[in-house]
Amino acid sequence: MMFGGVYAGRRVLVTGHTGFKGSWLALWLTQLGAEVAGYSSDIPSTPSNFEALGLAGRIRHYVGDVRDAAALAVAIDEFRPEIVFHLAAQALVRRSYVDPATTFQTNTLGTLNLLECLRLRPWIQVGVFITSDKSYRNNEWYWGYRESDPLGGDDPYSGSKGCAELVAYSYQRSFFAHSNTRIATTRAGNVIGGGDWAEDRIVPDCMRAWSRGESVLVRSPDATRPWQHVLEPLSGYLWLGSRLWREPTGCAGEAFNFGPDANVNQTVGELLDAMARRWPGARWHVPEGVAAGGKHEAMLLKLCCDKVLNELSWRAVLQFPETVAFTVDGYRAYYEGQVDMHAYTVGQIDAYCRLARERGLPWLT
Repeated sequence: MMFGGVYAGRRVLVTGHTGFKGSWLALWLTQLGAEVAGYSSDIPSTPSNFEALGLAGRIRHYVGDVRDAAALAVAIDEFRPEIVFHLAAQALVRRSYVDPATTFQTNTLGTLNLLECLRLRPWIQVGVFITSDKSYRNNEWYWGYRESDPLGGDDPYSGSKGCAELVAYSYQRSFFAHSNTRIATTRAGNVIGGGDWAEDRIVPDCMRAWSRGESVLVRSPDATRPWQHVLEPLSGYLWLGSRLWREPTGCAGEAFNFGPDANVNQTVGELLDAMARRWPGARWHVPEGVAAGGKHEAMLLKLCCDKVLNELSWRAVLQFPETVAFTVDGYRAYYEGQVDMHAYTVGQIDAYCRLARERGLPWLT
């Protein structure tokens, strides 16, 4: 009965299901009894969480690009989802400098294509659109960004996510305000967890290096981020989707931040030290002159999550040491190769839900 039992027996589409967050979400939805389909252009990394979990044989797997409006529409018409979670994206800041056009096309035009599908298919009742905490115009403030703060970004990735938010806002006001379809957008802080093997991210970089006994190069050890385990925002997305389904006039058209408690805003260096304590022989270094590689990267980034606390009664479950333990233990299980990763990951979801129940989270009912 988690999330009000909304997902049991429902047809749910996850775009970007082969990615890190998307694969975790698709797996959790199968455990909730949903009939799940995924739409994604490729498997974005080697290894990949999608393959480690064996999801191709557990859900309906569509191969397609969100920039291809016609292909996306064909998949949606064949599967006929009732609920859609949109995670497909070019999600790497530094790659966005190399290929800004693809970043904007994927993150902004892809969002537009999916919104068009929803507009023309009123039988799709709920759409949850995942953007990013980097969609905010970052002024390097010490306090958290609120959903009403200006959008924007110095880098193409941040700009593309801000644009996606504006497109969704326009469609809500123009088409969905008085329709059967309810949408909302979400902005999550830096997400970590087992199964992320993306390039140029601090945790996957560490795990790859440490699994080979190497020291990892770190660009900005003093940068602070609202680190959270992947299950934290996913519980928020699922809870928001449940509320949109059950309460048509409640959260529709709104944007929500999902992040850890205000005291969980450690530096990269503090994260590395905590991870190293759980990985024997772990080492890292900061060579002189490589701090940012000439590309702008935010040093301070923090979200205010008062809105989601007050309106959805959602809050993070894990404290920082638990977040690190869930993350590093997941990678060690994979690299040590002694467990079924599908069963292990389901076990982590179950353990997370047990902690959420003990700590009184409302989505457990």
